[in-house]
Amino acid sequence: MAVKRRKSRVPPPPSGCPLTACMKFLGGAWTPNVIWYLRSEPRRFSELMADIPGVSPKVFSARLKSLEKDGIVIRRVMPTSPPTVEYSLTNLGQELTPAIEAIVQVGHKLKRMRAVGME
Repeated sequence: MAVKRRKSRVPPPPSGCPLTACMKFLGGAWTPNVIWYLRSEPRRFSELMADIPGVSPKVFSARLKSLEKDGIVIRRVMPTSPPTVEYSLTNLGQELTPAIEAIVQVGHKLKRMRAVGME
């Protein structure tokens, strides 16, 4: 005899669910890393590239442009010779930092649990 499937008691999310929208955004390549490294101070492109190994300059440049378009990052061209570009978080970007910090804390716990389980 098959087990009867129970209906969920949780109401379905409204269309255009804000949780889905935020998670889709945070799931973008390198987005959490950029927010993490910009959370305390502005960084230049080359500094961010050094902070986040494994990303190509082309892909990273596209991600930063996307974050700027989405209102998360501010791009400021410095009046230097040669010109340099500095990135910082907008107020909206700063609002995402507690979420990223919470994810990092859970990540540390998961790593500890796995390390204990592997002994």
